Amino acid sequence: MSLAAPKQAGATEDPHVEGEERVAPLELFFDLVFVFAITQVTTLMSHDPSWRGLGQGLLVLAEVWWAWAAYGWLTDNVDADETVARLAMFGAMIGMFVAALAAPEAFDRYGVLFGCAYFAVRALHVVIYAFASETVELRQAVKRLAPGVLIGCGLLIAAGTQDGVVQAAFWCAAIAFDWSAPLIVGTRGWEVHSSYFAERYGLIVIIALGESIVAIGVGLSGVALDAGLLIGASLGVVIAASLWWTYFDVVALAAERKLASLSGEEQNALARDSYSYLHFPMIAGIVLLALGVKKAVLHVDQPLEAVTATALCGGVALYLGGQIAFRLRNVRTLSAQRTIAAAACLALIPLATEIDAGFAIAAVAVVVVALTTYEATRFREARERIRAGGLPGSMLASGSGDRKG
Repeated sequence: MSLAAPKQAGATEDPHVEGEERVAPLELFFDLVFVFAITQVTTLMSHDPSWRGLGQGLLVLAEVWWAWAAYGWLTDNVDADETVARLAMFGAMIGMFVAALAAPEAFDRYGVLFGCAYFAVRALHVVIYAFASETVELRQAVKRLAPGVLIGCGLLIAAGTQDGVVQAAFWCAAIAFDWSAPLIVGTRGWEVHSSYFAERYGLIVIIALGESIVAIGVGLSGVALDAGLLIGASLGVVIAASLWWTYFDVVALAAERKLASLSGEEQNALARDSYSYLHFPMIAGIVLLALGVKKAVLHVDQPLEAVTATALCGGVALYLGGQIAFRLRNVRTLSAQRTIAAAACLALIPLATEIDAGFAIAAVAVVVVALTTYEATRFREARERIRAGGLPGSMLASGSGDRKG
C-alpha cells in the first residue's frame, strides 16, 4: 500500500496549488517529542555550563534538528492520516523519545543508546520514504540520500564507544556525512509544497521559542521570587517575543511567497538551503538564549560567567545571523538593521562579564526591542504589500530593498 497522497486528496490535481496543504494534527503530536528533545539539550548544557558542555549540547541539537527536518520533508509527501504512516510516525516518536532521554548523557554512559535510538529514527525515515514514494524519481532520490544517512548514524553509534577528542571527532564526522548528503546528491526528484513547508518550519520556531520560556520557568521552580528575579524573567519573555516578531512579521511571509514562486529543482534547493540548513542557527540561538536567561536570572546581581554571557548575548546574535543568511538566500539582499543588532549583541558579551546579570539581560532586551520597533514603523508599507500578496523578489531584491523591508 502506498503512503503518498496529496495533503487534500481530490482537492486539486496540482500539488503546488497553495492553500491546499496544511500541517496535520499527527504532525503536531509528533513534534511534542522534539520539544522534549530540545529541553533535554538545554538540560545537558545547564548541568555542564562550560565550553565543553556548550559544544556537546550544540552537537546533540544538530542531530535532533536534522532528524526533525528529515521528517518535515517526509510528511510533505506522505498522507499523515494513513494508518501505516501513523504507525510509522509513532515508531519514530518512540525512537526519538529514547534518544531524548539519553541526550543529557550522550557523551557519557548513554552514548551508544543515543546512537542506536537515533539510527532507528533515521533508518525508519528512509524505509518509509522509500515505500511511500509513488514515482521512480523520488525513489531514486531516497536511494541516493540513504548512504550518507546510514554512514552518519553508524559513526554516531561508534562515537558512543569513545571518549574525549576521539568521541568529538566521531560526532563531527557523523554530522558531516548526514548533513552533507543532500548537498552532494542534489535535489532532483524531491517535491515541495510551499505553504505547508513554510508553515511547518514556522511552527518549529514557535515551539523552540515556547520551550525557551518553559526552560526559564522550570529553572526558577522552587526559587524564592523577588523583584530582581521577576524583572529578569520578564525581560527574557520580552526578548523571546521580539525574536518571534522579527521572524513572523515579514520574514516568514516573504520567504513563503518566494518559495511558491519557484518550481522543480530550483524550489527544492531553496527549501533545502533556507529551511533545513538556515533555520538551524535560529533554533540553536533560541536554545542558547534559554540557557543564558535561565542562568542569569538566578544571579541577577552578579556578573555573568563567560559561557553564560556567550549563551545569552551570542544566542540572540546567532538567531539574527540565521535570519540574515535566510534573507540573503531568498532574495539576495542584506538587512542592515539586523546586522547591526547582531553585532551589538556580540559586543555585549565582554560587557556582560563585568556588569550585573540583570543589566545584561536588559541590554539585550533593549537591542531586540529597538530592532522590532524600527522595523515595525519603518517597513510598514513593505509588510502590507507582502501580506497583500506581493512577491519579495519585486520588493526586496531591488535597490530599495533596505528601505522597504
